[in-house]
Amino acid sequence: MNIYNIIEEIEKKDPEINEKLSRRGMFKNASSFSKKIAVAALPLAVGGMFKKAYGGTSASVAEVLNFALTLEYLECEFYTKGLAASGLIPADRVVIFNQINKHETAHVNFLKSTITSLGATPVAKPTFDYTAKGAYADVFTNYQTFLAVSQAFEDTGVRAYKGRAGELQSNKDVLTAALQIHSVEARHAAMIRRLRAEKGWITGNTGSPAAVYAGEDNVTQGGANLTSLGYSATIATQAFDEPLTPDKVLAIAGLFIV
Repeated sequence: MNIYNIIEEIEKKDPEINEKLSRRGMFKNASSFSKKIAVAALPLAVGGMFKKAYGGTSASVAEVLNFALTLEYLECEFYTKGLAASGLIPADRVVIFNQINKHETAHVNFLKSTITSLGATPVAKPTFDYTAKGAYADVFTNYQTFLAVSQAFEDTGVRAYKGRAGELQSNKDVLTAALQIHSVEARHAAMIRRLRAEKGWITGNTGSPAAVYAGEDNVTQGGANLTSLGYSATIATQAFDEPLTPDKVLAIAGLFIV
């Protein structure tokens, strides 16, 4: 069976095989390729090509999704506890937080199901301390504190998804779903900000915890300093959200994990 027969057989199982291989420039010149590689080396060469085409899919995707799942656990339990706290949320705001909680629960269930479908194990839900070791001691008795922590979680979620979306490019379906979650987290963040009588977008790097907003004072995008193009630093920072690295996200979440 020659290489084309092999690909034809694989194509029956994976119709996108040609796209996956061509994206990596593997068959730009098939005739030249076959002349340059000895017959004895073909199995090794083919194996290398398919490793590049399929390598880093399930394992790396599952890792990113478990990272996202930890954040969704954090948010989901937070809203569940907040809704259960007697007298915390004003009656006319309960419907908003019920809806946000439903969204976060759906995110958790989706991520767990997807991780399992990839042959991986969903990370266990950590034990959370929403007071952050006393920094927000009245989080479930003071509505304003509850809102402040909620905003921090939602703003972190938006920047966290942005920071790791590129790692999901090997699985277009998962990437699409992750971006759909990302946009909903942004809507949550804007809603919470409005409930706090703030603008729906981030301005500069002010906020608490400070780590949530680190880097948001950046005014350079794509190598262009926006202030040199006539925009104020306020507009330049509002118009672009900055991604957070995994280490920074975990450091933020770590403040609330026992």
